[in-house]
Amino acid sequence: MKKAPYQPTSAYVHIPFCTQICYYCDFAKVYIKNQPVDAYITALLAEVAAENIRELNTLYIGGGTPTALSAEQLDRLLSGLTQHLDLSKLQEFTVEANPGDLSDEKIAVLKKNQVNRVSLGVQTFNDKLLKKIGRSHSAQDVFDNVAKLRAAGFNNITIDLIYALPGQTMADVKQDIKHILSLNLPHVALYSLILENHTIFMNKMRRGRLDLPSEDTDFEMYNYIIDSLEAAGYDHYEISNFGKTGYESAHNLMYWDNAEYYGFGAGASGYVNGVRYKNHVPIHHYLEHADKQAVEEKLTQKEQMAEELFLGLRKKSGVNTKQFSEKFNQDFEVIYGQIVANLIEKQLLEQSGDYIFMTRQGLMLGNSVFEAFILDDE
Repeated sequence: MKKAPYQPTSAYVHIPFCTQICYYCDFAKVYIKNQPVDAYITALLAEVAAENIRELNTLYIGGGTPTALSAEQLDRLLSGLTQHLDLSKLQEFTVEANPGDLSDEKIAVLKKNQVNRVSLGVQTFNDKLLKKIGRSHSAQDVFDNVAKLRAAGFNNITIDLIYALPGQTMADVKQDIKHILSLNLPHVALYSLILENHTIFMNKMRRGRLDLPSEDTDFEMYNYIIDSLEAAGYDHYEISNFGKTGYESAHNLMYWDNAEYYGFGAGASGYVNGVRYKNHVPIHHYLEHADKQAVEEKLTQKEQMAEELFLGLRKKSGVNTKQFSEKFNQDFEVIYGQIVANLIEKQLLEQSGDYIFMTRQGLMLGNSVFEAFILDDE
């Protein structure tokens, strides 16, 4: 990786191992049994060490499933990542966890290594639906893990849920929201199921064997989720994310602010010095290559501006058009004024002062809004 004129202040670390393969997931991952886990951790820590990072604001360990590692392996990973960091500057240190994998010993490892945010991959509280989507944990595992994390001193706990699952009804979604509210967590992320290539669900759909809710039901679910969580005091600060005051995800906001960040590990993506890159995958390719980056792309200004809009419009606060013009030395109104006017007329965008942001309808039809800003090549 070429050294940047300044160092990014965020890093994503990818752990590609899972104890089960979920039917909807297309992330870079493998079943952990018989995998070279220790060799992978060694290579990953070497990749990180080569950057000589001393300060980060956010550090996010995702996957795959980081808690698929043994407690000893997890300790080696986390202590290796933080040994040279100024932990007083590390605002948010997140580790993703599977409710079925998070033992007392692993919780102690997280605490010892000063992790301060845990993200639980819950997906749904319906045990029948959990089996249908390839998850191995139960709803009770979630309640138990949240109680144990709180007892260990973790108060920044977030959970991911997926709605519009095969066979899921509005009644199921309402029950999931009821459970969320009963846990009184500071942050929740809810995503509509997206069918990705090379997944079990996509293969089922192509064979006509996937019973998905209709688009109208999907919208009804999304509206119910927004209304229920906002009424309970959550700020809907990004398309899929809801946080109580002070608990918005600093790491994810970094992505949506289009800031640069390191990506470490097999299949990880990063953005450094104006270059977007993706590391080698599968794991044995990552281990074999001294240069871990497989793909690099230097973005044109047009691509940078498009990304700034796509990412920024995901946020409730939207995009500041004046700051946009200053950042890119381009007149936002000249380039995008008519597009914005059209989207406002369609009630997909609103404008307040220098800010443009999506309406509720715009949030539901986000891709239509984003596509409107793709400019034809001259």
